[in-house]
Amino acid sequence: MTGQTTGQTTGQWQELGTPGGIEAYVHRPEGEVHGAVVVCSELYGVNPYLRGVCAELAGLGYVAVAPDFYWRNARRTELGYSAEEREAGLVLMRALDRDELVADAAEALAAATVLADGHGVAFVGTSMGGHIAVRAATELRFELAAVFYPGWLLTSGFPLVGPVPPLETAERIAANGVYLLGFCGELDHILPPEEWQQAERRLTEAGVGHELVTYAGARHGFAADRPADHDDAATADAWRRVHRALAERL
Repeated sequence: MTGQTTGQTTGQWQELGTPGGIEAYVHRPEGEVHGAVVVCSELYGVNPYLRGVCAELAGLGYVAVAPDFYWRNARRTELGYSAEEREAGLVLMRALDRDELVADAAEALAAATVLADGHGVAFVGTSMGGHIAVRAATELRFELAAVFYPGWLLTSGFPLVGPVPPLETAERIAANGVYLLGFCGELDHILPPEEWQQAERRLTEAGVGHELVTYAGARHGFAADRPADHDDAATADAWRRVHRALAERL
């Protein structure tokens, strides 16, 4: 295993199940464990930004488990934000398969459940990772999905979405007892206001416990560490809401 020191604790890569299978970057708290969070990345993989999110969650007492969803095609991917690296991420994202993602999410959930020390498990995801978290909620039982600007909730077109977008089967989220907390920017070009409003209606019709928040003037990627997209106020408010939901539901 290779470790990365962030603050007072160290995150490490470890296999989640079958030898040679999926790995995750796992960051454990130093003290008491209050639950576990499966942290799903955007298309840039488990990069320094995502590892920083894991460190912050560990600092709050949650075991952070960040799966390497690209493992079948590239191990331990961590991309920056240049045009070339974004294109490399898009190539990897387009190779993802819905059913394989669900299998990987199930392995991550199983590992997180063991690490949660009797508490609950949440999935937290940004962009592509938000989509993965919502898809996981249609197939698996856990306490909370907190998703930042998740794509393709009601539209298809990528193998990772499959022929049926996740909110077409939103009743499964309700049946699994997953509470959905979602964040989107008013100016999001990938998740426009009309689709976000449609997602709200679909969740309500399906009886899913949820709260969807829109931030005026914010763009897609507002919580990431890319200066062109980042919005301090929206990011701070969203993470306050996530922390409160984690404390209440795990």
